[in-house]
Amino acid sequence: MQPQNSLLSATGTTIFTVMSALALEHGAINLGQGFPDYDGPADVIHAAAAALLDGRNQYPPLAGVPELRQAVAAHNRRFYGIEADPAAEVVVTSGATEAITACLVAVLNPGDECVLIEPLYDTYLPVVKLLGAVPRLVRLSPPEWALPRAELAAAFGPKTKAILFNSPMNPTGKVFTAAELAFIADLVARHDCYAICDEVYEHLTFDGWRHIPLMTLPGMRERCMRIGSAGKTFSLTGWKVGYITCDRSLAGNVAKAHQNLTFTTPPNLQRGVAVGLMKDDAYFAGLSAHLQAKRDRLAAGLAGLGFGVLPTQGSYFITTDFRPLGFNGDDVAFCRALTEQAKVAAIPVTAFYASPDAPSHYARFAFCKNEALLDAALERMRGWVEARATARGAEGPAPGQGSILTAAAG
Repeated sequence: MQPQNSLLSATGTTIFTVMSALALEHGAINLGQGFPDYDGPADVIHAAAAALLDGRNQYPPLAGVPELRQAVAAHNRRFYGIEADPAAEVVVTSGATEAITACLVAVLNPGDECVLIEPLYDTYLPVVKLLGAVPRLVRLSPPEWALPRAELAAAFGPKTKAILFNSPMNPTGKVFTAAELAFIADLVARHDCYAICDEVYEHLTFDGWRHIPLMTLPGMRERCMRIGSAGKTFSLTGWKVGYITCDRSLAGNVAKAHQNLTFTTPPNLQRGVAVGLMKDDAYFAGLSAHLQAKRDRLAAGLAGLGFGVLPTQGSYFITTDFRPLGFNGDDVAFCRALTEQAKVAAIPVTAFYASPDAPSHYARFAFCKNEALLDAALERMRGWVEARATARGAEGPAPGQGSILTAAAG
């Protein structure tokens, strides 16, 4: 048989699939994959259900039903002051992952360079490579995750066609600052390139942090493709409805890419999302407050067990340093042990790195779960930590190292 696509053949199963399968096998509580264990707003769901019964179930327009494109444009105006023509500057996709791919396809040619910021979502790099483009990786470092300006500037060059980045950021929980965005905007303008802005967590920010779309900065309106997600904004991840806002000069190619990927998106789900985007401001403020309380609950519990808990300004996720627990393996070994023994699944943060020497002592937990489930997960982990501490205490601590229980108490 002739060889298949070499890049895909060399790409393993995603860590999210692996850890979710392991969680199922061991009856573990899944705090790995970022999906809520509760439904989204009832009015949004009922609108989609009703839309199935009104006789409009054939192919909708390629770029999206008018109701949703208008709602996306109104949402841009209401929250960010972005004026977009719903008929010419909004494209609806089958999820934000497809939106990211469509934007990359729209602008990248073989040999073009695309700047990516690590840690990164696991589909970014394979798509860039499948298109024959060259990734240029720039790494953020924990615990501050500050933008390394010299390294980012060095990644741009004569062949740079685009930068793709995520804010609020998975898995770091970082919200890019106005100063960082201004630095990125200056590089984009100076190198005459595009910015693909993965903003799916735009309404999931905490502690007074606010998301700023790069598109709102001077000179960026015609260079940015701004991606939103109904799955994240309405806790309906299975619907797979995304939307791209971009200048009309870009929208044509984005729509052509979408045409060749999925062509369109279920019309009833689009119309349900349109209802959601028109909800009053209280819904969006409440979403942040609701998730911030969950973040605080899980963060406090993990800190109480001895984890080093890194700040989370946005998204669904907390990053933790498990070294204070006295675990000597890497993050993959830790997450496997946690799943098999504590019956709680997390994601190793090295899964979000493509370049060598990634930090291997961090695990990511999702807090977009019901409080009872978060509490149950913490209780399981407490039992595991205490059992390991007891076992190590019986053996005696290694030279210069205290027990896990001591670390947890400290």
